[in-house]
Amino acid sequence: MSKEIIIGTRDSKLALWQAHWVKYCLESLALDYSFAIKPIKTTGDVRLETPLAQIGDKGLFTKELEIALLKGEIHMAVHSMKDLPTTLPEGLLLGAVCHREMPNDVLVSRQGRKLKDLPPGAVIGTGSLRRRAQIAHLRPDLHIADIRGNLNTRLKKLDDGHYDAIMLAWAGMKRLGLVEQVTEVIPPGVCMPAVGQGALGIEIPGENEMLHGIAIKLNHMETRRAVEAERVFLRLLEGGCRAPLGALGTASMGRLLLEGVVAGLDGSKLLRASVVGKMDEATAVGERLVEKMIKLGALKLLEECRREIYEHDA
Repeated sequence: MSKEIIIGTRDSKLALWQAHWVKYCLESLALDYSFAIKPIKTTGDVRLETPLAQIGDKGLFTKELEIALLKGEIHMAVHSMKDLPTTLPEGLLLGAVCHREMPNDVLVSRQGRKLKDLPPGAVIGTGSLRRRAQIAHLRPDLHIADIRGNLNTRLKKLDDGHYDAIMLAWAGMKRLGLVEQVTEVIPPGVCMPAVGQGALGIEIPGENEMLHGIAIKLNHMETRRAVEAERVFLRLLEGGCRAPLGALGTASMGRLLLEGVVAGLDGSKLLRASVVGKMDEATAVGERLVEKMIKLGALKLLEECRREIYEHDA
C-alpha cells in the first residue's frame, strides 16, 4: 500500500464533516501516512423521494462504500453507526468505534414550541418509523409526515412551512454547528434513539493488519461496548429501517446499562425494558435484553409491523 490512505464517505455535508473529523484525528497522531477523502454516493442518498421503510433496510447508506473497500478503491470507510448493518460483508471488519456524541433525538419547531406544547394536528416530519411510533405513542393527536433529504434539506423544508416541527439527531446538529436551532432535546424515556446513533464507525479490510493498527487508535472502548450491545439487540430482533425499534447502551466503570424499545407502527403499543451487566460482556447483555423483550411480546409486535408495511407496499 502507498503512504496515502483513502477514506471513503457518503457525499452529504454531514458525512463529509464526519470523514474530515476522522482524517483530522488520524493526522493529529503524526502517523507516517497522508490521508485523503473520497466521497461516494449511496442508494439512500439517491432515492430521496421514497420513504426508507419502502426502499429496504440493508446497507442503504453503506453498500457502495463497502464495495469500494473490497475493490481496494478506498482503504477505510467512515459510517454513522446507525446506518451500518449488523452483519458486515465477508472480508470487512469494524476497525474502530469512535467516541460517541450525545445520542438523543431533538425537536426543531418553527415557533419554538416543545413537543408537549405543539397544538393538536401539528405536522411533525420524520423519515424514521422508530421516531414516528414513539411520538405517536406520546402524542396521538399530532400528524406525523414523511421527510427525506440531508439535514440542511430537512431544515429548509421546515423553514418553508411544510412542517410545524421535525425530528433530527442531536449529533448531526452539533457536528454542523446548528445547535442554536434545536428547540428541545428529547430524553430517551420519551424517544429511544436508533441503535448506534451519535457514534461513528471505521470499516476496514479484515486482513490488513496495518490498517487495523491505524483505525484502532480512534477506538473508544466504552462507546464500542455500548454500541455492540445495541447491535446485538437489533440483530436478534431483526430490526432495521422497517421496524420501530430503538436501543441505548451506557457504559462506564466496567458497567453496561442497555435500554430498548419496540413499538407498533401507530404507537398504540410500546414495549420498554432494560438490563444491566458487565461492560466486557456486551453480547450477553444484548442477548438478555432480547430475551426480556420477547417475553413482553416483541416478536409478535414486530411481525405485526412487518405485515402492515408489506400490505401498505403491496
